[in-house]
Amino acid sequence: MSLEKNNSNVSHTKHRHLRLGLFGFGCVGQGLYHVLDETPGIKAEIKKICVKHKNKPRPLSEDLFTFNASDVLNDPEIDVVVELIDDADAAFEIVRTALENGKAVVTANKKMLAEHLDEIYDLQLRYDKPVLYEGSVCGSIPIIRNLEEYYDNDLLTGIEGIFNGSTNYILTKVFEERSSYADALKTAQQLGFAESDPSLDVKGFDPKFKLVIAIAHTFGVFVKPEQIINIGIDRISDIDLKFARDNSYAIRLIARAFKVNNRVFGFVAPQFIESTHPLYAVRNEYNAVQVQSAFAEQQLFVGKGAGSYPTGSAVLSDISALTYDYRYEYKKLHQIHDLEFSNRLTVDAFVSFDQGTNISISDFEQFESGYASHGRHYMVGKVSLEKLSEWSQLDGVGIILAPNAKLVPQEAKVKQELTLV
Repeated sequence: MSLEKNNSNVSHTKHRHLRLGLFGFGCVGQGLYHVLDETPGIKAEIKKICVKHKNKPRPLSEDLFTFNASDVLNDPEIDVVVELIDDADAAFEIVRTALENGKAVVTANKKMLAEHLDEIYDLQLRYDKPVLYEGSVCGSIPIIRNLEEYYDNDLLTGIEGIFNGSTNYILTKVFEERSSYADALKTAQQLGFAESDPSLDVKGFDPKFKLVIAIAHTFGVFVKPEQIINIGIDRISDIDLKFARDNSYAIRLIARAFKVNNRVFGFVAPQFIESTHPLYAVRNEYNAVQVQSAFAEQQLFVGKGAGSYPTGSAVLSDISALTYDYRYEYKKLHQIHDLEFSNRLTVDAFVSFDQGTNISISDFEQFESGYASHGRHYMVGKVSLEKLSEWSQLDGVGIILAPNAKLVPQEAKVKQELTLV
């Protein structure tokens, strides 16, 4: 039996009653407990929860908790291991051991998945047990299952959207309430939308991890996180905000991937967007995913992407799917065999930097305009994505893609030009 088993008859399969072993009881773990408790139709129960801190107060009976991973991983009565911890390295060991021990896995750990997705695919084949992870990409939006099932044979050309609820919440507050970046970030942390260390969110790493996973199910290409360029919102300045307001733009942190001929391109970067853009109205902690295909054209999914209940509900949907033996078939992996990932793009961008920074007009593929004021320089033009990545590592450099920016693949044999709308 392989991952390519026929799922066409799953609706006729008798639902199994599953016993769950949880790792972690933080924000998402508690959210899962509550949505499971309030959803009597799901044939699953939590048998044991493995946690790290012994003295932390918890709202459930002490008998339900353990501090020994083997109490979950080696318990023959536990059918499914649900991994909901922060440590990506430890999470991968949990997933690997669970599969080796004949247990299915549900996880929402996007960093772990992004770093090990090809290995996890191989482990599923080897041990004939599924790993489901709907909660790892865009919270409550059922995008992975849709990419696998609804879009299984459609010719997908692109996927993009707001993949991080924390940064979208911050940008909403900055624009609509004219909060400072620091105040908006603090509020996001207080509400549980952002971590105490927000760098994964505001520097664009979190949406990059999610994009890695989405690319595998959209195009059938396994990409490592370090291959994808990510530029965050932490360098957005007051001048950038004023420019956006003066032109009736919003700023959104957008993750995107698209296919041109036999190349797949993908990156994360903030962008000025006009009021007619489908992502303009996506506010606060909401995420959005827009899928572009040859036949269905553009379709937009919107839902909450941060918080315990949205992710908890996505994890619960995976558990429900396991009651009728669902598994991902990774259909795109078997459809096109010559796709390669590339960063060789030219894109329209606004670049701001302090006087003395090693950036000049000659660095642009095509320079359009620029000015200097109070020791700060502003330049607009066409520049390579790799150059933008290089600049994003410099102190004091801000980068925002232009509205309706054109993406031009640099490969000589690729002639097509795309416009971001």
